[in-house]
Amino acid sequence: MSAIVIVGGGQAAVAAAARLRALKVERPITIIADEAVLPYQRPPLSKSYLLGGASLTDILLRPASWYADLGIEILTGTRVDHIDRNRQRVTCDTGEERAYGTLVLATGGSPRAWPATLGGNLGGVYVARNKADADRLMPEMIPGKTMLVVGGGYVGLEAAAVGAELGLNVTVIEADARILNRVASSATSDFLRKLHVRHGVSIKESTGLVRFVGNNGRVAEAETSDGSILPIDFAIVGIGITPNIGLAEGCGLAVMNGILVDAFGRTSDPNVYAVGDCAAFPYGQGTVRLECVQNAIDLAEAAAASIAGSPKPYVPVPWFWSDQYDAKLQIAGLNTGYTDVLSRAGKTADARSLWYFDKERFLAVDAINDGKSFVMGKKLLARGISPSRDILADPDIDVVGYVQSLLR
Repeated sequence: MSAIVIVGGGQAAVAAAARLRALKVERPITIIADEAVLPYQRPPLSKSYLLGGASLTDILLRPASWYADLGIEILTGTRVDHIDRNRQRVTCDTGEERAYGTLVLATGGSPRAWPATLGGNLGGVYVARNKADADRLMPEMIPGKTMLVVGGGYVGLEAAAVGAELGLNVTVIEADARILNRVASSATSDFLRKLHVRHGVSIKESTGLVRFVGNNGRVAEAETSDGSILPIDFAIVGIGITPNIGLAEGCGLAVMNGILVDAFGRTSDPNVYAVGDCAAFPYGQGTVRLECVQNAIDLAEAAAASIAGSPKPYVPVPWFWSDQYDAKLQIAGLNTGYTDVLSRAGKTADARSLWYFDKERFLAVDAINDGKSFVMGKKLLARGISPSRDILADPDIDVVGYVQSLLR
């Protein structure tokens, strides 16, 4: 039987292997992962792991015994450097070659680094993407230290929350007009801004980083676009990721902002699939690349079903979450192209939901400390049902009862 080789050691890689075995695929499976540890959950890295409340064992996706029990070979600390599609082989950095009948690329993404010419190579300047990044950051998280977060996206805000909870002096700078401007409404941004300010975090919007200034090879100051010079002890640069498409590009697969795949996860080569953060798939009238656990699992499982001979198109209902302090933000859907946002108060003072519409079409919901609205919104999206804005706007209407009436 020809082998299935999975390149990558994240959520998508493990989800693909797990589903293949669940579908009774008995072909040899090998996961090749460049990190030295078994695959783990990434979201806790900027939350409980960084806070010291979770260990590596706590966040492993599967224990070592799981791979052995299912006959899944896993090579950690091993990087794939080359793909030969004609010979159907991959070459590792060890020089070893592995033959494949089916190749699955789950290569993820890499954090955008700050340019070395502008101080990005100074000691004390970090990114936050993998366990090694979190391990380098942990010794810096000492009460009283001054931390700068560059970028007001979810990862940056989660790291800021951890810093504030540990007693650091935290400043977040965001070059855009407001935090989360790319992904959320102004109402969601307003809520999270107030939450952080209440915990002592300074948030400076419309303020970009000009450069880091060092002293003896270590960062000491940050010059910002408003002319300020901020004395800092260290900085976290959270300005997004770029998909790891180099291997795919190098072997001639079609790529754009991601490895292009169809609704079954297949690339331009029918023997090669791509899943997770690195894959761009059809969505609406175009293509989209999603960076979330839901997409990592669901697209990987769709690819596994196709490999197993039971293809079923991937129809995503994206969902995300972010934990900051004692607030939980849950998002269902994509709000791209929204024309209106409807705000509903929740059952408690710190709960609310924001419902996004493109005219009458329901697109997404942001639920803040309001799990019921998240679940209801997700169910509506899965069924392609748009609720009435007039009814949702009535604070006396129970959202659960109303949505359930639509789903019957």
